[in-house]
Amino acid sequence: MDNVLGRRDCRDAEVFKAFLMKDSTKSNRNLYEHLTQLLIKVIDEHTENAVDVVEEMSRDVKRALFSGIKGPLREVPQVSSAELLTEQQRTLFSQPEEVVAQEDEMGETALPNVSEIAFYLEQAEVGLGREEMQRIFLALKHLVDSEGLPRCRLWGKILGIESNYIVAEAEYREGEEEQESIEDQPAEEEKEPENPENEQVEADPLPQSIYKPQLDAPKEAIGTGANKFAYYVCKEPGLPWIKLPSVSPAQINTARQIRKFFTGNLESPVVSYPPFPGNESNYLRAQIARISAGTQVSPQGFYQGGEEEDDEEDEIPRDSFEVNPDFEDIPVSEMAESLSTWVHHVQHILQQGRCTWVNIAVKPDEESNEDEEGDENEEESEEVEPEVGPALLTPLSQDAEMFNTSPWSSKVSTILTFQHAIAVLRSNLWPGAFAYACGKKFENIYIGWGLKYVGEVYSPPIPPPPLMEYQNGPEITEGLDPTPEEEQALKEDLEEQQAALEEAEASEDDEDED
Repeated sequence: MDNVLGRRDCRDAEVFKAFLMKDSTKSNRNLYEHLTQLLIKVIDEHTENAVDVVEEMSRDVKRALFSGIKGPLREVPQVSSAELLTEQQRTLFSQPEEVVAQEDEMGETALPNVSEIAFYLEQAEVGLGREEMQRIFLALKHLVDSEGLPRCRLWGKILGIESNYIVAEAEYREGEEEQESIEDQPAEEEKEPENPENEQVEADPLPQSIYKPQLDAPKEAIGTGANKFAYYVCKEPGLPWIKLPSVSPAQINTARQIRKFFTGNLESPVVSYPPFPGNESNYLRAQIARISAGTQVSPQGFYQGGEEEDDEEDEIPRDSFEVNPDFEDIPVSEMAESLSTWVHHVQHILQQGRCTWVNIAVKPDEESNEDEEGDENEEESEEVEPEVGPALLTPLSQDAEMFNTSPWSSKVSTILTFQHAIAVLRSNLWPGAFAYACGKKFENIYIGWGLKYVGEVYSPPIPPPPLMEYQNGPEITEGLDPTPEEEQALKEDLEEQQAALEEAEASEDDEDED
């Protein structure tokens, strides 16, 4: 640039250079510095055909001046949902030192080896993947540490429309069963004071309804039957665990009649017919109870009857079991071929919606005073036949076939390395329920939509027939109109009665005059 200006007179060159170095009114830059940087850019980059792209290079030089300047308004960084979930899951990989010291002192852990379970599930072509299983294992560990659970395991994963549910099955803590049983007891209804003014006998009372609502069976106690275990759910590992409420027989029976996909929101209502008594959290708990009762299986002989088996009352169904220390391994080939080598270790849910039958026609107060009641009440109570279901530890070979479909399918994980193969069991009535067995190790898991197989076509239940408004009887039945002959005969009878009455009155008057 100086050489170009040097061709002119020195005086003119100084004037021209001063003119080029004059700052712009819009910025603090001048043309001399801009042209200098533009020539340096051309020389450094060895740009070919620079005259054709000099305009673009000039714009890039100007743009580079403002690239490092930050304005007063900054853009808010967009944080994706994956980044938020990553921040929440970071706590899974951190552990206080106090917990580590406690684990060193503990001998038996409350959690099974989820990594080993994931390995066997992978051999059975089932599972959630190693990374997700590891995160779930850490989430279960935080659940056990925070809630102080004696034992916990991964029950499975129920899919939803908006989000999914990871389900954990846990045993109740000591004292928690009694506390929740007290909370589940219904509050006594306050009786309205009697108002003597309203106790007026109507001359023509209205017909009284004879409809009697169906009595619901009481909820099973915490730690027994369908409420034997507590269930916690979360949408993703790292998110808070939410404890599901206990289930009632009415919720189980209604869940048997409807088919609804889960939304992923525990507070969302369940719009269905018949109406479901509760929200999605209750519906989820009812489906978990149904799936557990139908698909939780174990190798035959692994469990044996508990102490209740030796009781004198044989009518009470056995609901407890314990691990058999003398259990011998069953060959994998035999478990894959015969369903008799598998048994149910969860109680069957009766049509009443409970695992143990109860006579709902008899109130608890009446049961306590059975000795004081008469023979008539005893005969009525004996007429009700108790419902009996399959006993605990019943072989799978006794399961009934539905919709021309076998309830179970079994196979061997591989035939190439048979010495390392495992027996795999799949439920056809509850798609998504799987079980595997290998030696003395077995596990159950469910990964599905939480719906039962009901055949090719599902037909929702129809509404019940309408009830009669009142009973037909002679007091409300309309009579037939009399014929003209009957009217004439009735008229003559009335005239005769009137004439006889007048004669009697006339004779009485004559006697009084005498």
